[in-house]
Amino acid sequence: MGSFSLGLTTIAPFGNNNFSFWARKKNPISRSSCSVKDRDDAYGVLGIHPHCSSADIKAAFRAKVKQYHPDLNTGDHSDTMIRRVIQAYRILSNCTPSQLIESECLDPFDTPECEAFDIFVNQILCVGKACSNSCVDRAPHAFKYVSSTGTARASSQGHGEDYQVQSAVGQCPRSCIHYVTPSQRILLEELLDSILEAPYDTSAEADLLYSLIAKARFENNRYQKPKKQPKSSTQHVDWF
Repeated sequence: MGSFSLGLTTIAPFGNNNFSFWARKKNPISRSSCSVKDRDDAYGVLGIHPHCSSADIKAAFRAKVKQYHPDLNTGDHSDTMIRRVIQAYRILSNCTPSQLIESECLDPFDTPECEAFDIFVNQILCVGKACSNSCVDRAPHAFKYVSSTGTARASSQGHGEDYQVQSAVGQCPRSCIHYVTPSQRILLEELLDSILEAPYDTSAEADLLYSLIAKARFENNRYQKPKKQPKSSTQHVDWF
């Protein structure tokens, strides 16, 4: 399996970890679960015709990812558009987030796609309202309690420069809140949901979750934003 380039960073394929095996066990999105409007909107987001081929869909997806990549696009809506592009491709290709990223040979835990500003709460460790320094109390605009588990979860993203969120992350007594990239968060949340919803022993999946969080923290700390090439001037300057 080769690597896939977004035109900015070459992202290596999945290594010899258990994540790719777990990803293949997940069931794809049912086409019947997506309305005609959803599919029409997805075609619009990718800028393609409804009768185009699967190859055209993939090519449009890669082009849009490159267009809205954070390293190229500094607009306020680039993060939102990346998520819309991913969701559109999921609908049209009938796959889960993990299957999408694996099929494109992306491993965001080996090579982060951008700086880690998304928020992920490891609900396995979270004690919810019993927490002595609740993130929901500190930053209610970014966290909420989940009624089914009683634990906290990020309710919105895009708070990388928010002091209240930074304080909630830094002062979490359980160390269960982490800054991750969008792709890492998508995969971690999907794995977490499979653990929380499973009626059987999920110790292997939990061990995998912890190892991916540790790897994300290590690689995200090493991430260096690509330097922009200085514009060269062809204008001759005489020095006297």
